[in-house]
Amino acid sequence: MDKLSRIGAWLHRRAENIAVGMLVVMFGAFIVQIASRYLFNLPVGGASELTITMWLWVVLWGAAFVLRERDEIRFDVIYGSVGPKARRVMTLLAAAALLFLYGYSLPAVWDYVTFMKIQKSSYLDIRYDWLYSIYIIFAVAVLIRYAWIFVRTLRGAGASDDIQRGDGQT
Repeated sequence: MDKLSRIGAWLHRRAENIAVGMLVVMFGAFIVQIASRYLFNLPVGGASELTITMWLWVVLWGAAFVLRERDEIRFDVIYGSVGPKARRVMTLLAAAALLFLYGYSLPAVWDYVTFMKIQKSSYLDIRYDWLYSIYIIFAVAVLIRYAWIFVRTLRGAGASDDIQRGDGQT
């Protein structure tokens, strides 16, 4: 298990590196866009399109591979006020609901994204199926994450491990 944890930690760091790379590209495109528009009075549409594309990718990539479950922002007043058994049931219900919803929508998402190969972006000429393929990656990652949470909770682990109390204690 130690080797598996090390591999997982290494993969998580690489996912963070990719997210940082996307942020750097996004920031560079943003600076190019500002400089070309306000210094040279020559708007560059490709920079704006690249900024928007990188924002879409970094948000979904980060949510899929970088953001840990305990780092997500939630309004968990009810969850935090109940006992461990109720938390376990709530975790199982939430995981089951998300598994159903994402699983049910995945075939339609796949059909739509693959259908979008008929269009390309305005400036960068990127096919939309490539551009929006990050959502399929995100949806599959969410399915895997919540399947793991569901199984882990069924086994009795983790239902109340990640609760953060108002006093900052976990």
